[in-house]
Amino acid sequence: MQKHDKIIVCTTINAPTEAIQKFDNLEGWHLVVVGDLKTPADFKLQNGTYLSPSDQEKMFPQMSSILGWNCIQRRNIGFLYALKCEAAIISTVDDDNIPTESWGENLIVGQTTSIKNYDGINGVFDPIAVTNYPHLWHRGFPLQYLAERNYINSGKDVIKFDVEASFWNGDPDIDAICRMEHAPICEFDERDFPFSSNAISPFNSQNTFLTRDVLRNYFMFIEVGRMDDIWASYYVQALGYKVAYSKPSVRQERNIHDLTVDFQKEVIGYANNHKLLLSLMENPDSLRAFVGEKSWNAFCIYREIASTV
Repeated sequence: MQKHDKIIVCTTINAPTEAIQKFDNLEGWHLVVVGDLKTPADFKLQNGTYLSPSDQEKMFPQMSSILGWNCIQRRNIGFLYALKCEAAIISTVDDDNIPTESWGENLIVGQTTSIKNYDGINGVFDPIAVTNYPHLWHRGFPLQYLAERNYINSGKDVIKFDVEASFWNGDPDIDAICRMEHAPICEFDERDFPFSSNAISPFNSQNTFLTRDVLRNYFMFIEVGRMDDIWASYYVQALGYKVAYSKPSVRQERNIHDLTVDFQKEVIGYANNHKLLLSLMENPDSLRAFVGEKSWNAFCIYREIASTV
């Protein structure tokens, strides 16, 4: 297995999209695409690594078995592969997020730096609220706090950032009910970035950079609908890892979604995000009660493998 310092991890059920082709040709980065049963059998990359279903079963049989098939959580296998390749920085992206020419440059992740910081309210923070689209909110933000998102810029703090969540122009990552109401196509004002918060905030898995250290505890949970990456983000922040939000570096040309199906898959979050965050502030491992025994066991398997590489 070849060593790579910076790795991009993606899942897909499609032939190579425009986004995948561009990520595959980025200098200084190595793309790892995790396939699924629906991925075309002749899927190929020019420069990166494609992990076929049979590759995944051979490399990580226990992890593969418990994750199941036809799910985005197969991306966890790509994370483990990246750790085995000794990657220091790992980016998790979606196959419908087309990178800009400056994608992956001038990163904050892994650096100790001073950026604008916002005070949270009730221990939580919505990153979209401080942009030029304050009427929208990030997927997974507790609905109970929507009316209280009047955040104060508390100046600049010098912080070591373990996560850099870069934004996305085009179709943003918002809740299904927010998307059904507003149907936005966004062009975020780059002058609002970068920023952070002293509170826990949601970040996704579609254009995010993580250090090797945080990735050992970052797991896209199974059987929790569209909260798989959101609850992962809440968990690692409850452990003390810090996240910075940076300017958009992709344009999302969103794959076809049935918004009513998305809504149904988000109900678990609408009902539990508020309670989960209060619980995580007391004890990070209280997440176990929210994700269920099988999902937690899968996470334990992931962490066990991650600890050995």
